[in-house]
Amino acid sequence: MTNIDPAIAVQRLPKHIAIVMDGNGRWAEARHRPRTFGHHAGVQAVRQVVEACIRRSVPVLTLFAFSSENWKRPISEVSALMDLFMRAMDREVDALHNNGVRLNFIGDRSAFQPELAERMTRVELRTAGNTRLMLNVAANYGGRWDIARAARALTERVQRGEITVQQIDEAAMQAEIALNELPELDLFIRTGGEQRVSNFLLWQLAYAELWFTDVLWPDFDAACLDLALQAFARRERRFGHTAAQIRNAS
Repeated sequence: MTNIDPAIAVQRLPKHIAIVMDGNGRWAEARHRPRTFGHHAGVQAVRQVVEACIRRSVPVLTLFAFSSENWKRPISEVSALMDLFMRAMDREVDALHNNGVRLNFIGDRSAFQPELAERMTRVELRTAGNTRLMLNVAANYGGRWDIARAARALTERVQRGEITVQQIDEAAMQAEIALNELPELDLFIRTGGEQRVSNFLLWQLAYAELWFTDVLWPDFDAACLDLALQAFARRERRFGHTAAQIRNAS
């Protein structure tokens, strides 16, 4: 297992990690198994990464579980994913709660069956007081949907006379975007070899560091996470400043 430098653990860990968990289907197909077999294996990887983030004191983890585009997949796979989602919540919530994990779901819940939406709300309420790790699960989420929803909310505020059009700026938009109350996104990870963001957290990704790996999601573990953390620690994050300004400031 990769050992992360203690200095990195204290000084250079990201406060917020987001992961596109890609490769479940290809992992299963390589083993001549149905794609759903890969999704089940992917749940085990989620457990390992959550535990690793807790051990490394990463305060916020956001996972892309089901995108708004995933409805285009075969009906049988979507149905299996929904069933897995419900059963995983029932099976994992006790362990997550006992380990101090707070669960939060982002995305458009209106497309889900009422039973699933209600379970999501119950899990959120049950874990609301936990503080060791904030685990955000993006389900029926899309970055463009998120931005459009924020724009509608600001438009409605203008119509109610709460704000003027001139008051709509980045800060106003940020206040309506998902995860706005949490630390800004520091590190974006995508498994499975693809190098794109796939409509995930488009607003939040503005200054995030991107890290891609060929490892398929079911094979992603704590050692893989440490490789990403070490790469993040080596990055010089300038946020628009020059390298000289950053060096002088330190």
